[in-house]
Amino acid sequence: MIGGLFIYNHKGEVLISRVYRDDIGRNAVDAFRVNVIHARQQVRSPVTNIARTSFFHVKRSNIWLAAVTKQNVNAAMVFEFLYKMCDVMAAYFGKISEENIKNNFVLIYELLDEILDFGYPQNSETGALKTFITQQGIKSQHQTKEEQSQITSQVTGQIGWRREGIKYRRNELFLDVLESVNLLMSPQGQVLSAHVSGRVVMKSYLSGMPECKFGMNDKIVIEKQGKGTADETSKRRPSAPARSGKQSIAIDDCTFHQCVRLSKFDSERSISFIPPDGEFELMRYRTTKDIILPFRVIPLVREVGRTKLEVKVVIKSNFKPSLLAQKIEVRIPTPLNTSGVQVICMKGKAKYKASENAIVWKIKRMAGMKESQISAEIELLPTNDKKKWARPPISMNFEVPFAPSGLKVRYLKVFEPKLNYSDHDVIKWVRYIGRSGIYETRC
Repeated sequence: MIGGLFIYNHKGEVLISRVYRDDIGRNAVDAFRVNVIHARQQVRSPVTNIARTSFFHVKRSNIWLAAVTKQNVNAAMVFEFLYKMCDVMAAYFGKISEENIKNNFVLIYELLDEILDFGYPQNSETGALKTFITQQGIKSQHQTKEEQSQITSQVTGQIGWRREGIKYRRNELFLDVLESVNLLMSPQGQVLSAHVSGRVVMKSYLSGMPECKFGMNDKIVIEKQGKGTADETSKRRPSAPARSGKQSIAIDDCTFHQCVRLSKFDSERSISFIPPDGEFELMRYRTTKDIILPFRVIPLVREVGRTKLEVKVVIKSNFKPSLLAQKIEVRIPTPLNTSGVQVICMKGKAKYKASENAIVWKIKRMAGMKESQISAEIELLPTNDKKKWARPPISMNFEVPFAPSGLKVRYLKVFEPKLNYSDHDVIKWVRYIGRSGIYETRC
């Protein structure tokens, strides 16, 4: 797997060095410094091949983490390990900086001994590591036999992400459905491409070793049951008659946290798991069908001669009137030879930013099924350039209190027979947040 791991500062000096395989020599350290850190041109690829050696690197502020190998490894797994290593270091000593790494180098070597064995990633859950590696990097010499057995069972057992004996006065569970909707639309309103990338993030404050079951309106589950719930039907977008019978969503692909029992998901399509303590990402998913587009942007650009442009942009919100969108920002590009801009907007504030060659229109809040417009007159300087203006797309940022994919949490159940508390004793919170990804309309 990984032949060696090196951590550099911005000068190319090695702060941490650990070699796991004999085929990685000291010259690998210098090769990365010369060809990547001190390269004349900025290296944009995170993977660099030098003399049949592959370097996988990530950068955090002015610190470089590089994994080195001569074997044909799974690149995604190497990057997953590097990002996890960054998370573990941040959990132990905060910001990843040169000073912090120098002050905690003993702790970092101790962590590397635990999470990498002969180049193969092992248990990298922060909660598990913190039970037997203290924050000062010193192992406690006064552990009881009970504590030692707890650590052994956690490291070698099936549940490495949660320790036993956790107790809370109040059992609570927070679930956030966070989605990013991406769109490219033609000037005529035709959707050229659209997809939603989503995450389900949980915060678990539960006593003991609870068993959780999470259900959503996945198309396969709904079809198996043969019917959907009536309340989900009422929560759909009111202006979509074509979707009046839609009670489920088709998930194209998804990935889960290691706590999820994949065998149950494959057979029953139920997400069953024992959650880690605190915050974690339960799953990621992607959908491309029947996406609710929260906003429609209607652009109109008219050229008046060679020295003037008239721009009119209308935005329409396409969701329930009782909901409010926030942090709305529309960026309307302008030509490079713009000399002046006069802007009139019905709602919010609009300003021409010459440094960004764009008119930025900001609206604090906007209710569903509303529309607003902006008009601008753009004065242009005469130019000898015969090339027509390329008309970059109008981009938009926003935040809405629903999931654009249509995903709904159908149930979230908690069972803990040992501590004698049931699903009804757990306080549960569910929140939906939809944000814009790359949301563009050609003009």
